[in-house]
Amino acid sequence: MSNQPYEGQYEGYDPYGQPQQRPPQRQSPQQPPQQQPPEWQQHTQQWEGQTWETQAQPSTPATDPRYLPPQGYQAYPEPQTYGTAGQPLPQEAPASAPAREWAPAYQPPAQQAPGTGGAVAPEADSGYGPPTVTGNARVTDAQRARAEGRSPIIEPGIQPAALTAVLGLLLSGTAAIGQYALVVPLVLLQAVTAAGWFRLNGMWPARQGIALAFLGAVTADVALLAAGRENAPAAILGTLGVWVLLTLVLQLRSHADPDTRMYGLMATVTSAALAIVATGHLAAEPDAVTVGAAAVAVAVLARALPLPTAASVVVALLAAAGAGIAVGGMTDLGGKGAFLGLGAGVCALIGHRVASYDYPSRFVHFTAGVALPLAAAAPAVYLLGRALG
Repeated sequence: MSNQPYEGQYEGYDPYGQPQQRPPQRQSPQQPPQQQPPEWQQHTQQWEGQTWETQAQPSTPATDPRYLPPQGYQAYPEPQTYGTAGQPLPQEAPASAPAREWAPAYQPPAQQAPGTGGAVAPEADSGYGPPTVTGNARVTDAQRARAEGRSPIIEPGIQPAALTAVLGLLLSGTAAIGQYALVVPLVLLQAVTAAGWFRLNGMWPARQGIALAFLGAVTADVALLAAGRENAPAAILGTLGVWVLLTLVLQLRSHADPDTRMYGLMATVTSAALAIVATGHLAAEPDAVTVGAAAVAVAVLARALPLPTAASVVVALLAAAGAGIAVGGMTDLGGKGAFLGLGAGVCALIGHRVASYDYPSRFVHFTAGVALPLAAAAPAVYLLGRALG
């Protein structure tokens, strides 16, 4: 700002007034001081911005507070022009002047260089990549496994297989007792199926979707008990159709973005379908459920043995067929139980493989890994039971 004092009475700034003066002319150091301006210029508004003058103007005494800079602000020198004739070249900034430099976005950690007497040298290989603006996406367990040369597929271990075997034996035993006794382990199977599918798809917690899928399974059970085994297809397929329509209506009322709604719709429909399809154990003949559930229990246990994948699959299928023969001999199926056990074992291994998809978590193993083999085997138990019975 100029240090030229105000002369005369101060006139307030008029935003709508016309400018009445010209900008001060540039004055070189060689020119003599300008003469006193005319009287009419003493009452005009002085130029208050930065000027192009390089010669310091006479200023008022520093003791006058009207001409002191505001407190808390740093005064900067007036701009200089260089490169023209008669102008000096810029000088080096004084050592006391604060340096204005941008700090680098990333500096590698420093370490003490050997033989330097405590001097610190930058670390050559810090293990960090260059700084980025957008950031790095989270590496999943499956991607890390592929990068390390490991298989991204982790199968349920012996503990989930043991739980599947216990639940299968409960289904097998209660089916021999009666239809209403079979409902108790079947409802447990349907609840674990609904929860496990959502967790398998990375959607957790999803209480509304799990509750909706489980409610559809219970509705199918009630409809089947009311309609009887002879009307089982109508009860199961009718409930499934109603639940798909209900899921569509609920998803259309959602305020989420289209991709999220579509993903939630597919997960809810699939979870409800698997839980409702598990009602096939209740619709099948009691002997077929007894043989099929026992075959699934043995097949899953054999699949969990520490063997190569191809060998364990063959052993599991042979074990399922053998269990079908053994348990079928206790029922009216007899030797036909081998076919039923083999079919149930194939479906169980498919469900077991689905639960192993893409490096699942421990919770997936103890939900989807336990329930999917038995839920997937329900259609085979119902269809083969009717065909062989």
